[in-house]
Amino acid sequence: MSPSDGSLVRIVREPRVYLVGCQVADEAGIDRFVRDHGVVWETDTAVGAERLCEAAGRVCYMSFGKGRKTNKDYLGNIIGVGHGSVLEHAVWNFIVTGVSRSLTHELIRHRAGFGYSQLSQRYVDESEADYVEPDVIAEDPELHAIWLEAVSHAQTAYRRLVDGLAEKFPDVEQATLRRKLARQAARSVLPNACETKIFVTANARALRHFIELRGDEHADTEIRALAVQMLRIMQEAAPNIFGDYTIERLGDGTEVAQTTHRKV
Repeated sequence: MSPSDGSLVRIVREPRVYLVGCQVADEAGIDRFVRDHGVVWETDTAVGAERLCEAAGRVCYMSFGKGRKTNKDYLGNIIGVGHGSVLEHAVWNFIVTGVSRSLTHELIRHRAGFGYSQLSQRYVDESEADYVEPDVIAEDPELHAIWLEAVSHAQTAYRRLVDGLAEKFPDVEQATLRRKLARQAARSVLPNACETKIFVTANARALRHFIELRGDEHADTEIRALAVQMLRIMQEAAPNIFGDYTIERLGDGTEVAQTTHRKV
């Protein structure tokens, strides 16, 4: 469908998550520590984050070479007894796209164990922005038409404001600064549905907390979809840390994340 000025509103239906960074254990450093302290340690996981979490846990009790032999068993016990601080040593980096400003307003409330770098509407032109439409609106033709009309008017207003504001700063010689001054004021009319991109860094304990809260059936449906998608990625990237979760489908077709080991 087209707004009144004839341009198209691009609608995004699902978030996309890119795992772009993960830890690598420094084996030489670990070997030096083991030799210097007269202990022996071997572990069976190739995942750097899992190796480091196990090493962190064993340092607490200097239990190298003792007790549980597999990384899965060791971290399973850590999770079972709720020794969550050990999981704070495992860190991953993501780029998240196809999400609304409404979602990121909720996401960035998760501060402990998280770091964020988000697309700037002051510098980035939103004249051709994408928009995230809630499924409950999209599935109803009448409600979809109302939503589309509102988004279209906001998009048109933004473009007109950017053009008009650009003329308000004739004494500003730097073109980049003129554009920023125009866009930072014009963005005030953009709706929460405006799509954004955000770089996210998080440790395993923080991710588990996020998945438990936002993957719950009572969470907002958009951020719940993101939490479930991130869980799927982490179950592949670090199964010994996130393998205790299950993904269940609700009657409405949406999914939730569940675990018996909450608040680790």
